[in-house]
Amino acid sequence: MPGAASATATTVSTAVSLATTADFAAGSVTAAPVPELAGRASRTGASPVREILALTARPEVISFAGGLPAPELFDAEGIADAFRHVLADRPQQVLQYSTTEGDPALRGIVAGRATARGLATGPDDLLITTGSQQGLTLLSTALLEPGDTVVVEAPCYLAALQIFSFAGARVVSVPCDDDGLDPEALDEIVARERPKLLYTVPTFQNPTGRTLPAERRAAIGAVAARRGLWIVEDDPYGELRFEGEPVPWVATFPGAEDRTALLGSFSKIMAPGLRLGWLRAPAALRRACVIAKQAADLHTSTIDQAATAHYLAHADLAAHLGRVQVAYRERRDALLAGLGDALPEGSRWNRPTGGMFVWAQLPAGYDATELLPSVVEHDVAYVPGAPFFAGQADAATMRLSFVTHSPEEIREGLRRLGAALR
Repeated sequence: MPGAASATATTVSTAVSLATTADFAAGSVTAAPVPELAGRASRTGASPVREILALTARPEVISFAGGLPAPELFDAEGIADAFRHVLADRPQQVLQYSTTEGDPALRGIVAGRATARGLATGPDDLLITTGSQQGLTLLSTALLEPGDTVVVEAPCYLAALQIFSFAGARVVSVPCDDDGLDPEALDEIVARERPKLLYTVPTFQNPTGRTLPAERRAAIGAVAARRGLWIVEDDPYGELRFEGEPVPWVATFPGAEDRTALLGSFSKIMAPGLRLGWLRAPAALRRACVIAKQAADLHTSTIDQAATAHYLAHADLAAHLGRVQVAYRERRDALLAGLGDALPEGSRWNRPTGGMFVWAQLPAGYDATELLPSVVEHDVAYVPGAPFFAGQADAATMRLSFVTHSPEEIREGLRRLGAALR
């Protein structure tokens, strides 16, 4: 009878399964190895900055390594008040699932701020992301196939190199000078390598702190239009200017308007713990990023978006930013004033007009990575410059963040650094 045969087969199968389980339990059967990790997981290393931060977590260490905003400058009470308000006013809404594109009120405020900065933007042009770094991941997912070529600045933001590695992209560096990316070199490389996109942090760049002049931004737009190239413009630091006049976004220049994805962040102007950013992109690319975000996390935190929208609508963000800018300028000045005594003779460094970082270069023959362990023994730290390069690295370089510590702590940190390097 078919039913009896089926029951017999099931019984035999169960017996075999139970016997096999018993064998494993007894240790008489060796388990087969699990499949290997994906190649992208094997070829992409951990962030060297995060590893250095772990080594310097001791409270006695004065660290110039992390790009961490000054926590004592957070408007904690204003942010807490925003959370209290939205939870009291509409708890069922702000604790519920939301749309992938983001809170309409928050998108409206971001659109208005972008328009005020010279880039006409509507709420529907925007996607709210879980930090601007997620925005870059979404763009990478939407644009890159394994083997595609990406061009980046030399040096380049570390997390961007990680993201492009996970995508399986080939990364090619564009030469830079003290003003940033060289448009003529970019044109030659794009013509030769046929990349799909250029990734750039043109304002107060991480790691160098330099700002690309307007004429070079215009030239980049022209190269992109002539050669057929996407531009990903990352701007997490643009509102941290404490000297000079703002430079328009690359996205505003002719040739760049229809091919630039612009990334922004609330991490540096409010608090990084919110993990809120935004992405502005042409319609087809933005729709692809929305789909990629649906697959990644459905949507960014509803309550964080609602509280941030309330904060931006009711708090005096300009006054808060003014306090931050004054403090950061004082800290930059303290760092610059002491570098001459702390670094070996023949070193050079830049003077950023905003942002969070100073880029320094030790004399020929010095290796900032090799020196770091002995420097940490003196309870001070920096980030070596070498990991920021996609191509040939400059081993003598280092990134120094000036925003996390007070001027007094910066001076003491430089004293320790000088003693360690001597």
